[in-house]
Amino acid sequence: MKLLFAEDTKDLNRVITQMLTMQGYDVDSALDGRQALDLALKNGYDGMILDIMMPELSGLEVLSEIRKRHIITPVLLLTAKSEVDDRVAGLDAGADDYLTKPFAMKELLARVRALTRRTHEYSQDEMHFGDIRLNAGSLELTAENTVRLSMKECELMQALISDPDHVVDSAFLLDHVWHDDENADDSTIWLYINFLRDKLRYIDSHLDIDGKEGGPFTLKERREE
Repeated sequence: MKLLFAEDTKDLNRVITQMLTMQGYDVDSALDGRQALDLALKNGYDGMILDIMMPELSGLEVLSEIRKRHIITPVLLLTAKSEVDDRVAGLDAGADDYLTKPFAMKELLARVRALTRRTHEYSQDEMHFGDIRLNAGSLELTAENTVRLSMKECELMQALISDPDHVVDSAFLLDHVWHDDENADDSTIWLYINFLRDKLRYIDSHLDIDGKEGGPFTLKERREE
């Protein structure tokens, strides 16, 4: 599998590039955001790892630009910041996962494996419920309009559609959607629930996700306001 790794600290870039290469990945490394964007636009990758704080262009700027170009390669953001606002900014820009520095190398490898594994596990099969159509292959959610989802958003929507009663609780979601993130909790799920609510409104769907923080959550017809 081919990865793009962008990190401006030379020693860290070299060490992680070597580690990923030893794990069998074909790695292109970049030392600034401009170089990372050039590589992302020129080559195809199975996954990208972008540091947020980089010269020339930030990781968020690189991410925003590739999403504008409809590049749906999964992206893991590396950040030295742990505040919720920074995580929200990255996820809202189209990131699929994030990892806060400092991190253990084995955790980075686990995140990369999960990221690239999900890319190849997705099929082009579509799921339907109400007026929405979910294409897991392209990560697109469609009603009157179409929007791209992150991988976690897609997995969350799959869980909501797949359940016969369309009701899922937080424990189920932590086990099945966030099984690769030991730091995930009810607030993590609530963040993504609200992302999906916004996107359901954006595509003019008649559906909404009912529930409060902590769950359970139900996919149902939107209440008249």
